[in-house]
Amino acid sequence: MNLLRSAQPSLFDRAWLAVRYPYDLVRNPLDALLSIPGLSFLLIPTFSSYSTSLNLLFFYLTWSTLILSNPPLKVEVLGTLGIRVLFYVLPALAFLAFDGAIPNLALKLKEHGEAALPMSEEQGGKKGRWWKITLISTANVLLGVALQTAVELLFTRLLHLRSALKISTTLPMPWGIALDLIRGLFLREILSYLSHRYALHHPDSPLTDLHTNWQHTVTAPYAFVANYDHPLPYIVHVFLPTYLPALLFRFHLLTYHLYLAIVSLEETFAYSGYNVLPSGMILGGIARRQERHLMGEGKGNYSCLGIVDFVTGTSLGDDVVDDITEEAENNHVQERLKGRAKRGGRKPNSRSRS
Repeated sequence: MNLLRSAQPSLFDRAWLAVRYPYDLVRNPLDALLSIPGLSFLLIPTFSSYSTSLNLLFFYLTWSTLILSNPPLKVEVLGTLGIRVLFYVLPALAFLAFDGAIPNLALKLKEHGEAALPMSEEQGGKKGRWWKITLISTANVLLGVALQTAVELLFTRLLHLRSALKISTTLPMPWGIALDLIRGLFLREILSYLSHRYALHHPDSPLTDLHTNWQHTVTAPYAFVANYDHPLPYIVHVFLPTYLPALLFRFHLLTYHLYLAIVSLEETFAYSGYNVLPSGMILGGIARRQERHLMGEGKGNYSCLGIVDFVTGTSLGDDVVDDITEEAENNHVQERLKGRAKRGGRKPNSRSRS
């Protein structure tokens, strides 16, 4: 018994696991899931990749220790908070610091130049609203975590039901993760469109004035604007479309946190205002559509990804199909240029040999 007690993790170990969890959550499973050897290891019972296998093993041990040594609600809440801070709040703060510290460089990367800088004269200068927008945006993120906690307490403590999200030591299968992510993001796309168009921009909705007088008073987007709004519109347009798919399909907690990391990164880059983004086809198109919605008085581009806007004909400017077509043409041109460069590089070698 003494040996078993001494093997239990200490308070410091638990704190370290909670801090490291969001990083391990994204790095280790993605290393495994996105690698062909890792996928074959999960599908075929053979050790095709020792590094992938060890990553999965260490992550499984970390996850099991975290679940067995902490209350499930604590793991869910701290993990959700960690994901939101790591993939939204900290990157948004980094972008804000970059825009404020090096404005001459930042304005060259902004789609709308100096007007898109948070501390520009158009935005009120260094004593303008940027600090208020930052605080309210962060407070809304915390509000979302608090509402998620309240739902779990309602399910488990008051109604005596199983938890809203699946929390167990068993790791979800890769195809299960992929399926949940696809249908979760697709349902979020539909819910965000419906709530945004009919709850926040319909003339008869009581939330329209709140949303217009808050988020739509920002002249140009930057990362913290993604969650800047009156709390009621924020709950209807941001929190519910994000959380309801996970609740409906009862995501595994790991799947939910991966899903939340994707959503957080999308919010960060889509509202960043930069014209140089990691993915020209996906994030670049999303960012341009969000800018047109925000700066176009909310007359279109209601969904997150632009898919439902394309189907319903409410796209402003280029739609999602135009972005895909443009990206495909750019990739084709780049491939042709690389091919010509390779062929041009071979000619001198052949001449020197002759």
